Formats: sequence, C-alpha cells, structure tokens
Amino acid sequence: MKIGLSYSRCIRDIVEGRVDMQDVLVVIARTNFDPNNDEQWSGIWAGYCQGGMSAAEWRDYDFYNPEDEAKFRQVSIDLWEQGKFHQPRKFGAHPLRRSEYWLETCLPDSELEHNPAAKIAWDNFQVVAGLSNIKMDKEYQ
Repeated sequence: MKIGLSYSRCIRDIVEGRVDMQDVLVVIARTNFDPNNDEQWSGIWAGYCQGGMSAAEWRDYDFYNPEDEAKFRQVSIDLWEQGKFHQPRKFGAHPLRRSEYWLETCLPDSELEHNPAAKIAWDNFQVVAGLSNIKMDKEYQ
C-alpha cells in the first residue's frame, strides 16, 4: 500500500502504470479543487501540462490531446470517488512540497516481531483493507 504526497507526480505514476490504483491507500495533495468541476479541472490540466504557477509535471503529454487529458482526469475522479484523494488546503493547511512522494505503509516482519503495538495496528489495518477491497501484497518483505 502506498501513500502519495504529490498530486501531479502520483497521478502521473498511475497513468503511466508505474503504480497500480489498487495499491494506493490515499494521495495527500497540496491542491484544492474538484476534478468533476470543468472549470477547476481546466486550470489543473493547464498548470501541470504547461507550467505557469505549477511545475509542469505532465509536460510529456499533449495539452491539446483530449485522450491524454481524459486519462489524467479519470484517474483523478476515480481517486476522488474512492475517497483516496485528500486535500489539506480545503481545511486551511498548506503542506510543503516534498522530494519523496510515495510512502510505503507496510512494515517488515522483523519490526512487527519487536513491536507488539505495531503488530496489532498492522493486523487491524489488514482487516480494514480487506473490507475496503484493497489488494494486499502477501509477499511483501
């Protein structure tokens, strides 16, 4: 399971197939928009494709190609509808941009053996993940 810390870079990784949507627990973005709102989406698409006030993280995609735009928007909407898209700016927070943007949520067995509280929390997480149809990697070390 992954926690994303950058909307533009995480969406790009999902669109490009480097990260499977089912492996995403949540993307915590520094944005404040609704991907279903056409006007707000237009600003996001332009900003990340062409730059301006945002880093052009999607510059390798054609701003004028509706198929490219549809891929990015659909991933955004899917995360939104699955409750996997958290935007702290909607609540007055202003997180800083970080160099790392994917965090793994799994703990190695060695850590779980030495930390009973972490083992209980991990077991509870696995139950909740199973109830929410999140794919678990049983081979994770």
